[in-house]
Parts: sequence; structure tokens; C-alpha cells
Amino acid sequence: MANPAAAASREPVLSRRQLNRALLERQMLIRRRTLSAMEAIEHLVGMQAQAPTPPYFGLWTRLEGFRQDELAELIRSRQAVRIALMRSTIHLVSARDALALRPLVQPAMDRGLKATHGKLLEGVDEAELAAAARKLLEERPMTFQEIGERLASDNRWHGRDVGVLGAAARTLLSLVQVPPRGLWGESGPAAHTTVKVWLGSEEAAAGPDSLEPMLERYLAAFGPATVQDMQAWCGLTRLGEVVKRMRPRLRVFRDEQGRELFDVPNAPLSDEDMPIPPRFVAEFDNVLLSHADRARIISEEDRKRVFTINGIIRPTFLIDGFVAGMWSLVRERGSAALVITPFRPLSPQDRDALAEEGERLLSFAAPECEQREIRFNFN
Repeated sequence: MANPAAAASREPVLSRRQLNRALLERQMLIRRRTLSAMEAIEHLVGMQAQAPTPPYFGLWTRLEGFRQDELAELIRSRQAVRIALMRSTIHLVSARDALALRPLVQPAMDRGLKATHGKLLEGVDEAELAAAARKLLEERPMTFQEIGERLASDNRWHGRDVGVLGAAARTLLSLVQVPPRGLWGESGPAAHTTVKVWLGSEEAAAGPDSLEPMLERYLAAFGPATVQDMQAWCGLTRLGEVVKRMRPRLRVFRDEQGRELFDVPNAPLSDEDMPIPPRFVAEFDNVLLSHADRARIISEEDRKRVFTINGIIRPTFLIDGFVAGMWSLVRERGSAALVITPFRPLSPQDRDALAEEGERLLSFAAPECEQREIRFNFN
């Protein structure tokens, strides 16, 4: 009988820096790519988009020549949509991914609704509530507050909490946010309608093997990764059995703690000593959110600075491939400033390279401003 320990010892061990370089390569953060915005969005399996502008910055930092109009047009033409998906958070995805992925994450969304509002929904017929919400949202797009109020005015749910009813509609139905929400330079309420109305199609059926292609795409964009990493990314649980079925066609590694890492064949594994240019990472970027162990890109100490208690993930910048500080844009009439807050002292070379990349960021974010400056905020 084979010795499991001996078998494990034969699996290649990947260092933290090797995992860092692999992640950055697959996230298009080592060099900008000449892909379209749609190709990038699909490769990344969507982009977290709790706020309207982060996907624009996320694409700018990854793609050659990206301009805001390219993404705005995808949203206007309904080729890309904003929809609750992985971890029950709003993601910007292609229309076809919205249809394919939404049914797969339904168990995670159901679990979240039950954990948060289960007691307040006791006695509610969810099918009946979903049918009523669907009818209202297919008449016109509504915010969750509006749909909650409309449902609460119905005698069947009179006296129920408006916010809870809105959350239930969000979970029970596949809903997309409609423009102008998500368009660069425009504003609008987070109004929703159904996938069927907006895209003219229903979601794909979720068969027993539907999760496997999704996880292969995750590994191509975020791997190598543990089963726990996969679960942290999508919010689903009990993925061990799915990965067990996939195992014969996956590469297997170990990290420095001995944990099994899985990967798709032929995915890049870059040299751990590869030089990495400074990169500005958008607020809420999935590169920081898609692993149970985030040490491959951010230390625990720095994570506590970047992740706020109310769910905000602040914009960061990378030095040598790891989070080294935060950034923000300060706009005033006719001027814009990029404020860079390092967590540690920067070498003169890193500071100059970061400032140079910052100039490009300002040109992208505020081309209309005659006065643009970079401020280093050393605390």
C-alpha cells in the first residue's frame, strides 16, 4: 500500500512568493495585456463591483489602452451586467456569465439569507413572495427599498420588515442593476429588474457537473489554490467532493504549510524572483478577496488596515507584488490629487516608479483636470 506521507512529499512545494507571482500573472498585474474589456472580465470570472467605479480602475491597471467608454458601452448594450454572485456580492460579469453562474451560487445566497434574516421570514411562503416580487420588478426597475415597501403593502406580508423583504427578493430572484448605475461619470439609484427582462433569457440549468467548469476558471485566474480558497472565493461549501472528481485532471502542489493546492494544467507559474512593477489595485478588487489564506498578496497586519469592519475594501498599491499601502483620489474644482499612503518606508526607486504609475492613473481618472498632483502621506 502506498504511503500517503511519501506521496505528499513528492508533490512540489510552492513558496509564498511563487504563489504571489502565479496570482499576479493570472490577474494580469505583472504586465498589461492587449485584451478587450470583455475578454478580461470573463477571464477574471467577473469583477467585484459593490461601488460603480472600481471595475474601471481594475481594467485600467490590467489592460493596455483601456478607456472608460469601452466598459460603459458594454453595460449600456447589456453585454455586461452588475449582479449578485460570488459571496452574495455585486459583481460585474458578462451577460453569458450572469446566466451561467447565478444558479450555481444560489445555495450560498440562500444560506446567507437564512443566517441573516431567517427568523424574520418565518411563516413566509418564499415561492409566493418571489412570484409577487418578480411581477413588480418586471413592471419597472426598483431599488430594494422600493420593492420591500411594495411587498410590505400587500396584506400577505403586511407588518414585515421592509429591508428583509427587499433582501429576500434579492436572494430569491436573479436581479441585475440597470444603468445609469455603473456608468462612468453618471449616477443613479441601485435599481434592479430580472435577468429575464434585461437579457431576454433565463439562467442556464445547474446540473451536477456545472461547478467543475466554474472552479477550473477560478484556478486559471486565481490558482494554485486549496479547496478552502475556492470556497472563500465563491461562498459555497462542501466543494471537496467536487474537487475530488476533478482531481485526475488537475495538477497538485503543496504550500509551505503542507496544504494541498490544485491547479489547471499549463497555467503559468512564474519565477519567484521575477521583478514586479508597482500596481494600483482598485477598491474591492477580487485579487485580495479570493483566498482563505491571503498571505500570497497581503499580510494579516495590512489586511486589518485595508478591510474595514463595515465591509469596505480600500484601494491599495503593490510593491514587489505585495500590498504596501493605500491610495485615494481627492477631487476639487479643476484639480485632482492622488494621495498615496505607504504602510512602510519606500526605497527611492520604488517611490519614483510608484509616482510614475500614479501619473498614469491620474491621467486616466481625471483627464479633464488641468491641475493634477501626487501626494505621499507618510504616517
